[in-house]
Amino acid sequence: MDEQTPKARAFTRRRRANATGGRLHFHKVGVTPEEGGELARIAAAQHVTVPRLMVEAALSSERAETPTERRQAMAEMFTVHRLLAAISNNVNQMAKATNATGELPAELPATLAAVRRVAERLDEAIDRLSAS
Repeated sequence: MDEQTPKARAFTRRRRANATGGRLHFHKVGVTPEEGGELARIAAAQHVTVPRLMVEAALSSERAETPTERRQAMAEMFTVHRLLAAISNNVNQMAKATNATGELPAELPATLAAVRRVAERLDEAIDRLSAS
């Protein structure tokens, strides 16, 4: 094996490489026995230690969303849903008035602008969900 060929062990380290100056911050995490077992199972499947698994999962740019992020996204979706329901009620009332009188209500442009804003907000929320 020549000097440029990396050793196989470099690709299968269980622990992270040493950091210059050492690691100065420590975090304790309490988990239930079930959570601890699940963490150990996942770490063993990936051939890493539990601390390395947790750090990599938390700091990965390609990570899956956390339950907190999922709850926040769902709250945003419910908010947008309520806005759409309120606006659709206004649009229906305007359509009824237009059909009865033959005249467009003065509020129509503002209401349609609100529909566009809510639709854009919905698109952004969906994009955030699909990106995570």
